[in-house]
Amino acid sequence: MLADRLLAGDIRAAARLMRMADDREDAVREELKALYPHTGKAHIVGVTGNPGAGKSTLVDMLIRKLRDRGQTVGVVAIDPSSPFTGGAILGDRIRMQRHSEDPGVFIRSLATRGHLGGLTRSTNDVVTILDAMGFDTILIETVGVGQDEVDVVKTAHTAVVVLVPGLGDEIQIMKAGILEIADIFVVNKADRGGAERVLAELQTLQDLMTQASNRTPVPVLKTVAPTNTGIEELAQAILSHRETTRASGGFATREQARLREMVASIVREASTARFAREFALADRDHRLTAALLDRSLSPWQVAEELLSQGK
Repeated sequence: MLADRLLAGDIRAAARLMRMADDREDAVREELKALYPHTGKAHIVGVTGNPGAGKSTLVDMLIRKLRDRGQTVGVVAIDPSSPFTGGAILGDRIRMQRHSEDPGVFIRSLATRGHLGGLTRSTNDVVTILDAMGFDTILIETVGVGQDEVDVVKTAHTAVVVLVPGLGDEIQIMKAGILEIADIFVVNKADRGGAERVLAELQTLQDLMTQASNRTPVPVLKTVAPTNTGIEELAQAILSHRETTRASGGFATREQARLREMVASIVREASTARFAREFALADRDHRLTAALLDRSLSPWQVAEELLSQGK
């Protein structure tokens, strides 16, 4: 099995498994089952935020700081899908090239393939593979799709939310639910005008949440990624959050939630595929689409019929 080769240190086997996971090949499931007992040690960090927030540069510099601290680092970079091939437009061939010769770093780009929420559906599978490979920290950089990006909290043990001054939509973080998911806030490009205003707004919003729910305010850091400003503090904040959650039992709670979401995701994907097949067969035999169009059947009736067949 490819899983055995991966566990023996074969990087090519890992790359092949990630390709199989991204292509949703049926054979990858047995491989992932074999790898699962060897997972559970990595700390998963989600880096999310608005498009244009500089997340890629931030992650690039963060890799180096984590490596300086002796951490091995796996990276899952979620990119927009090419309209022609369905693959990632900005792949690992372009970004983070300085780390390509470092055996302590493995970078994999995944295409969104139309999936909302900032995460591709194969992200969890690739995280499982990286975890089994023994990486200490796994960074997930999301594509940057605004209000739909809160999915990262379902996959990460630490959620880093990146904002920048000057976009004019800082207050949207509260509407998007971003404020609730953040474990660390980063105001990137902090050398721009307006950075202090973003910091003040974050503080005000956190004060309001503290009064409403007694939630402890989270760290707010300023960074300028290209000049490495604030990256050391960010690396320390991530490692400190890891230590704090493991000591308090919060890590186990998050890992339980993450694994439940993995199960739910697998069930959703399998159910969606099954009902798509059943609808196609029923449509062929009973002309369901035509019945929907002439209003002799309602969508609710069709759905109830398909659900009854699935019992």
